[in-house]
Amino acid sequence: MIAIVDYGLGNLASVHNAFAGIGAGAERTSDPEVIRQADGVVLPGVGSASAGMERLRERGLDEVVVEVARSGRPLLGLCLGMQLLFEHSEEGDTTCLGVLPGDVRLLRVDRKVPHIGWNQVKTCTETPLWQGLPPDPYFYFVHSYICEPAEPDLGVGETEYGASFCSAVAAGAIWGVQFHPERSGRGGLQLIRNFAAACAGPLRHPLPSK
Repeated sequence: MIAIVDYGLGNLASVHNAFAGIGAGAERTSDPEVIRQADGVVLPGVGSASAGMERLRERGLDEVVVEVARSGRPLLGLCLGMQLLFEHSEEGDTTCLGVLPGDVRLLRVDRKVPHIGWNQVKTCTETPLWQGLPPDPYFYFVHSYICEPAEPDLGVGETEYGASFCSAVAAGAIWGVQFHPERSGRGGLQLIRNFAAACAGPLRHPLPSK
């Protein structure tokens, strides 16, 4: 079973429907024990980093997500969920989960922000998430902030919107995407199918303890 973390922010119904659409067993839950027992975990998110971290902490889910990341079970952050995996966001001067090294900053470009709509992701590094997708696929974005990994090798996808920014990351069995695969049609469903396959398989890459 795949646990979709319900902390009060995110396209929970859309994410759940996407997994149901590919026949993958997924459950929306805020129960720490259900999340601990899951084969894989999805951290969705829409809204601000400060509100997201506040709600995770209120429910005791911040520690659970970090525990899952350290265990090596597949973990996928979507949009705000990806941003919360990093150490700090300048949105509200927020301390985040610290699963991945790096920061989140405002998208500063001479174009309209938030960045909304379909855009291309340059798949610069091979990862199981890209399996079965065409080169440099298109996905749907809605965001004003971007992730800046402290380790460049974490970036596995880049997108151009006034400037190039990191739009996908991978570290062992941890992935994050700045776009919304649940709103990205066939390509998004393929990415979700790839994550579900990772959850069903033997893939486990525990992160080293700090």
